Amino acid sequence: MPLLGLLPRRAWASLLTQLLRPPCASCTGAVRCQSQVAEAVLTSQLKAHQEKPNFIIKTPKGTRDLSPQHMVVREKILDLVISCFKRHGAKGMDTPAFELKDFDIAGQFDPMIPDAECLKIMCEILSGLQLGDFLIKVNDRRIVDGMFAVCGVPESKFRAICSSIDKLDKMAWKDVRHEMVVKKGLAPEVADRIGDYVQCHGGVSLVEQMFQDPRLSQNKQALEGLGDLKLLFEYLTLFGIADKISFDLSLARGLDYYTGVIYEAVLLQTPTQAGEEPLNVGSVAAGGRYDGLVGMFDPKGHKVPCVGLSIGVERIFYIVEQRMKTKGEKVRTTETQVFVATPQKNFLQERLKLIAELWDSGIKAEMLYKNNPKLLTQLHYCESTGIPLVVIIGEQELKEGVIKIRSVASREEVAIKRENFVAEIQKRLSES
Repeated sequence: MPLLGLLPRRAWASLLTQLLRPPCASCTGAVRCQSQVAEAVLTSQLKAHQEKPNFIIKTPKGTRDLSPQHMVVREKILDLVISCFKRHGAKGMDTPAFELKDFDIAGQFDPMIPDAECLKIMCEILSGLQLGDFLIKVNDRRIVDGMFAVCGVPESKFRAICSSIDKLDKMAWKDVRHEMVVKKGLAPEVADRIGDYVQCHGGVSLVEQMFQDPRLSQNKQALEGLGDLKLLFEYLTLFGIADKISFDLSLARGLDYYTGVIYEAVLLQTPTQAGEEPLNVGSVAAGGRYDGLVGMFDPKGHKVPCVGLSIGVERIFYIVEQRMKTKGEKVRTTETQVFVATPQKNFLQERLKLIAELWDSGIKAEMLYKNNPKLLTQLHYCESTGIPLVVIIGEQELKEGVIKIRSVASREEVAIKRENFVAEIQKRLSES
């Protein structure tokens, strides 16, 4: 059962050890048969903390208050992410203390099927956010370790060299090589062998090429990783996203808990005006397989295979915010659909009747909280806030039994019978 992960991955793994037991003989996924238990335990744990707080809540350093405009953008981004997660069968847990950003699949399943779905989810979210062209780099930690082994990297230096390789998205190869040799004591010829691999990237053809590589093909770990990547690309092709995926031997994801496939999404072109420096925001989504992490937190060492992804909500929000500034885009801070206005004095009661009818019909409406507002003030308010429609009631309209409906964008007005004005507005809103 896919779950909406609301915790950092290490905390999520720690929680899983408390929630999951070894799967029963007839069950293919531990989370699937233990999901209700998981919810109950997690809820009880959260309530215990809420009832007896032993900490003081403080605003973290570097955070900020968000304006209504920023909140609208943030909510749209999160809504898109959450709806995508749910479309793929995710089941959320009520943990309001944490910000949703992860999608994880826990349980024993056939190879690469859940991994491929995680990559599909990444593509759907990044396409839906319309951030521009993107590419998802894919590798496997078994290939990384196998590569280090055949190149002659001492096992004690695997993690240190892995962290250097991870910097290739920000540094040139010569600088990474310098760090490995000068700062981390790697033999120059070993670094050069690594350089032959980490500068390679491509599709499934590169996977096939690595199968034939005289050094890499001699390493059991690397061959296992390559076999899984070949299968993964078959599924990605069926999902129609293989063109968005690149097998990249420079991708290392230095976090120790990854055990298999790893991936990281990057924007190919950050939205900026011509002549401006592109925004350097790094990856906007990442993840991979972490089959051993849960067992690290379980005294009995029970293993629960897991794969997941994280969406960089803050980075995405920053990109969208900068794009809006560049293009001078305005953001509506309300969802008001209709404004109730009058050109004359002493029409508050009529306005209240109209707005009540709109609310009762499920239409988002508002009016100025004044007895006798000026019509120009009311129309300017609609234009500045982006409200699309105005209904106008005055002496002439009241006498004729009609209501005027005004399109704010075109400034065109039409008179509709009083009893039909709600239906007309609903029709217009459905067509817009």
